[in-house]
Amino acid sequence: MTTIMDIPVRGVFDLRRSIAFGFGQRDAGVGDVMRLAFCLDGYREHAAAAVTQPSAGVLRCEVIGGAEPTAVAAHVARVLSVDVDGSGYDELGARDALVGRVQQRAPGLRPVLFYSAYEALLWAVLSARRPERQMAQVRAALARTEGAVFDVAGGQLAAVPLPSRILELDAIEGLPEIKVRRMHGVARAALEGRLDTAALRDRDPTEVSAELQKLEGIGPFYAMLATVRALGHTDVAPTDEPHVLGAAGRLLGRPPLSPGEYAELAQSWRPWRTWVSVAIRAGEGGTKGQR
Repeated sequence: MTTIMDIPVRGVFDLRRSIAFGFGQRDAGVGDVMRLAFCLDGYREHAAAAVTQPSAGVLRCEVIGGAEPTAVAAHVARVLSVDVDGSGYDELGARDALVGRVQQRAPGLRPVLFYSAYEALLWAVLSARRPERQMAQVRAALARTEGAVFDVAGGQLAAVPLPSRILELDAIEGLPEIKVRRMHGVARAALEGRLDTAALRDRDPTEVSAELQKLEGIGPFYAMLATVRALGHTDVAPTDEPHVLGAAGRLLGRPPLSPGEYAELAQSWRPWRTWVSVAIRAGEGGTKGQR
């Protein structure tokens, strides 16, 4: 069963940039169609969608499966960062020469988010101290065998298992016992309501990051990854992200910036520090495979 939902877009946005973003090691799309399959907010059911952009101000979302279409469209809008009016970000680029340069490198790019705090933390557990490509293959196999598989835009796309199913797995091929145990901790937190993405977004990012670090295996880096790249904040500066610090330094013709230098530079970008930071890194051609 499919349902068509239109999502309004405010500000400059180019879906093709989102498809090229890499989307956490996933096959993000086919041509001008972005394909998504995920655990819907609430973590009780799966959903899938094929997204196109028929005009500058509209995304067309083909909802696939039995999930409530309005909820799926809202979830997709958050993942693509079009649930936010981006006109202020466009205006920032018009008055700030550095931001304008960054925007011109990839016009219409907005951060592409993890599907949810739950899925970001699952990836954190999987990828910690392991090659990302290898762990992406483990995640894909887990999604195919224990998650849900959808036919999306002429191909099959699998969503990771629901938290309830993760808790039923005593072992996962390719993973040591400690990672399985840590995935259980993430799944349990999701079912207990502690990983409600919308609720976490409404709280202070520093407080949320500290709370996520109480989960086994989630340190400061991965807690901030989930906070910045899953919740959809527009104004969190990733001052401890080495790739961003290096890219900012090169943009300015300098060595990598220190966290303090980057924080000072980013002050003038409020309330768009997250978006500018993503654009700085993406502008170096680093979008493919970004987490």
